[in-house]
Amino acid sequence: MIDLFKSGFEFTYKAASAALFGILLLLAFALTASMGSDLFIGFYRYDYLLFFALLIQVILLYTKLESWAEAKVIALFHLMAMVMEIFLTHPAIASWHYPQPAIFKILTVPLFAGFMYSAVGSFFARSLRLYQVSFEKLPRFSHMLTLAVLSYINFMSKFFIPDYRVILFVWSVIMFWKTRIRFQLNRHTFQLPMLPVLLILAFIIWIAENISTFYQIWLYPSQIEQWHMVGWGKLGSWYLLLLLSLVLVLKILGQRNSQGDWALKEQ
Repeated sequence: MIDLFKSGFEFTYKAASAALFGILLLLAFALTASMGSDLFIGFYRYDYLLFFALLIQVILLYTKLESWAEAKVIALFHLMAMVMEIFLTHPAIASWHYPQPAIFKILTVPLFAGFMYSAVGSFFARSLRLYQVSFEKLPRFSHMLTLAVLSYINFMSKFFIPDYRVILFVWSVIMFWKTRIRFQLNRHTFQLPMLPVLLILAFIIWIAENISTFYQIWLYPSQIEQWHMVGWGKLGSWYLLLLLSLVLVLKILGQRNSQGDWALKEQ
């Protein structure tokens, strides 16, 4: 029983540490909500969120809670996310919008927005190290990358051609059906199937999305008049986005052998 308690405490502590970037951002969303669209000492709420996100990133690197290799992965994901944000918030598309003004922005997207996706990349990168994660029967990177790229394209192409996400879901299930995640807790090794883990993480991000829209970080068209919970359909979008983030992290931070076993590179 004591051993189980120790493992549970270690799991919770490491999960909170891995998600530190995202947790701090959510707290900032809540604490700055009262600022609304008002100008404060020359800047708007979204600008202060940008400053705060940059400060978090600097502190994580300075304290070595995040490595430069992890930061590079996060920066790449940030860039890809900003491109997608600019497209999907364009007035002709308007999948969602940012209701408050900002000085630091690119077209319709405040610059802090990319850090929300960076928090997902940061979680993956830090989790791999903190839990000493390894994979078995991981598909080839060429196959995973193809799935990730097609998922990324579908977020934007679905406005011009039929939405093929169902095919992507089925393909991902077939691809990762045999994949197992191994991780360390309290000197014990645990193993879980990969797909349920991704679904649980997608659900957690869906909760974070509801918190974010509640505090008007961004809003979907149906939430403009009155806030309501984000539809369950968004779980699928987050699932595919998680796959994109995971593939980037695994490719850059680790190595896969010919048998499908993956492990972190020695740093």
